[in-house]
Amino acid sequence: MALIISPRIQDIGFPVKRLLPSRVKQRVGPFIFVDHMGPAQFSLGTTSDDVRQHPHIGLATVTYLFTGAMMHRDSLGVVQRIEPGAINLMTAGSGIVHSERLPADIRAGNTPVEGIQTWLALPLEAEECEPAFAHYPAETIPSVNLLTMSAQVLIGKAFGVESPVKTASITTYLDLALGEATRYEPDFPGQELAIYVAWGSVTVNGEPVAEFHLAVLDENSVIESEKASRILVLGGEPLAGERFILWNFVASSREKLRAASERWEKQEFAMVPGETDFIPLPKA
Repeated sequence: MALIISPRIQDIGFPVKRLLPSRVKQRVGPFIFVDHMGPAQFSLGTTSDDVRQHPHIGLATVTYLFTGAMMHRDSLGVVQRIEPGAINLMTAGSGIVHSERLPADIRAGNTPVEGIQTWLALPLEAEECEPAFAHYPAETIPSVNLLTMSAQVLIGKAFGVESPVKTASITTYLDLALGEATRYEPDFPGQELAIYVAWGSVTVNGEPVAEFHLAVLDENSVIESEKASRILVLGGEPLAGERFILWNFVASSREKLRAASERWEKQEFAMVPGETDFIPLPKA
């Protein structure tokens, strides 16, 4: 195993465990950002935990929930409720603005919200593409039941099935429920891969990987579980060129980051229809 990355607790209105980017590893394949959100419960009579509208460039966001729900709204006019098992893919490209708010029924029911939010860096030829949005309901995501594990093929091809989710570069994203004494050997030639242990614990080539840790895999890695565990396999073909990150922006140059920051400060991005509150650019 190449590397184990410990989570960092970040506050985005509620606590998240952040794995990427880290000081020791910026990205795995196209995955340049990985957050484990919650589980979080939200107070009645307030919207203070909602994520107000904010911009992105140069990336695609992937939202995947375990429990609860979120309401997505964006500057393309899309309004989409996200529920467990679905894949929400928003391609920022040259620029998009969105908000993520808690539906009233989830707040009223004190339902915990938990899930994984990731960003995919876009390949150089696509980083300034037109923004786009795609939603894939849970029933469209392929599921495979094997002898000692089950798999949801969120993005890419695995176990003889292919996800309908379309990405700008070759990407693999799997949700695996491992039973006791399960052995799994990922086989994705030419791809860089990692596993995230959402709960339970596993070993990679005999080395333990604890809950909430990300393990970057070597070319010939063997994953084994002694007890039931849930892991996410993520990665894909490495992208050419450097990527720089500033706040919610990803770009192949610092100049593009500065330009996007100035656009947001001057309110030159198209905004979410019907919304007025927004997150200001953080001060350096």
